[in-house]
Amino acid sequence: MNILIIRHGEPDYANDSITERGADDARRLAAIIDRYHIDEFYVSPLGRARATIQPSLDRLGVQAEVLPWLREFSVPIRRPDKPDSPIPWDWMPADWTAEEDFFDEYKWSSVPVMRDAGVPERLRFVTEHLDAFLADHGYVREGRNYKAVSPNHKTVAFFCHFGLESILLGHLLHLPVMPLWHGTCALTTSVTKVTTEERQDGTACFRMLYFGALPHLWEAGIEPAFAARYVECFEDEGRH
Repeated sequence: MNILIIRHGEPDYANDSITERGADDARRLAAIIDRYHIDEFYVSPLGRARATIQPSLDRLGVQAEVLPWLREFSVPIRRPDKPDSPIPWDWMPADWTAEEDFFDEYKWSSVPVMRDAGVPERLRFVTEHLDAFLADHGYVREGRNYKAVSPNHKTVAFFCHFGLESILLGHLLHLPVMPLWHGTCALTTSVTKVTTEERQDGTACFRMLYFGALPHLWEAGIEPAFAARYVECFEDEGRH
């Protein structure tokens, strides 16, 4: 089984949609969407994800199912430098790297600032729904692996958000999420692929084949949007 995680286009947060640049990129993605041989499409309920998927659905003449648990992982927390942060990621490097438990697969969500905000409950909501989805598709979670009850070569696509993408990857690949949030960046409209490997009969695990791919932009010689990144040097103009 293959899972494609596709991030929405450059966001227009004020209108819960995407910018004109985001719409252009979504159309470019749609132009090559058939290469991915997607059997089922799923999308976050948020407007920026739905605006991104629509050109692909229109091109293929198919529908997508809206999954509430694919919405962005937004949990208001009291970050050290910003007591009213609407999201649990995007910390200053000196703050999050000082907490050793943020580097632990299980403990990261139980650090007091996360625990007090309800992050463990939100995390459980997402991962339990992901595992239920996988069980419906033939893979039942057993410890850190999956029992391949009905192994298959189906490809499903999740059109969603970077914060949520890191939660999914952390669960499937057994990784702490904070380093994923801060050490990787799935640029807008990028495609990440994870697939099952069944090296032992009946036991499957997930493996990431590529992360943040942008062939629809690379082949056209187009630089990806800067969204989600910060300036390379502090004195640079731009997003700090």
